[in-house]
Amino acid sequence: MKLSGGVEWALHCCVVLTAADEPVPAARLAELHDVSPSYLAKQMQALARAGLVRSVQGKTGGYELVKSAHGITLLDVVQAVDGTSPAFVCTEIRQRGPYATPPEQCTKQCPIARAMGAADGAWRASLAAVTVADLVTSVEGDSGPEALPTIGAWLTEGPGARGSG
Repeated sequence: MKLSGGVEWALHCCVVLTAADEPVPAARLAELHDVSPSYLAKQMQALARAGLVRSVQGKTGGYELVKSAHGITLLDVVQAVDGTSPAFVCTEIRQRGPYATPPEQCTKQCPIARAMGAADGAWRASLAAVTVADLVTSVEGDSGPEALPTIGAWLTEGPGARGSG
């Protein structure tokens, strides 16, 4: 399974948005993560289309989470950014070639498609079991309880401001 870089960026943004007291412009999020503002804006728009963040217009506009961090799973973010298509799509190769199985004999999914479908289901269940709140807890455990509040304060300072954290 290969995910786009946008998934990583979107997940990081969801985590840090939990620490912001007001909407955060995509450009500010891009500056924090030192990533392309235009590419990050596309990821934020995908999150907005999925109903995970909301775009607030105006001078103090930007993005904010729509749901609580407990209500957003990793699977929600992955599907918002990379779509909902399964990782494996069976093309019924067993029905081709000199020893092709006739379609009327293919009453069950082939063993390969079943195995890949089960793996995809397990992967999705694993992602659905982890929330943004779980990631926040991990960040606090790894980086200390002040890491996200420090980032939250930096995010809501004026554009181009430099924080000490």
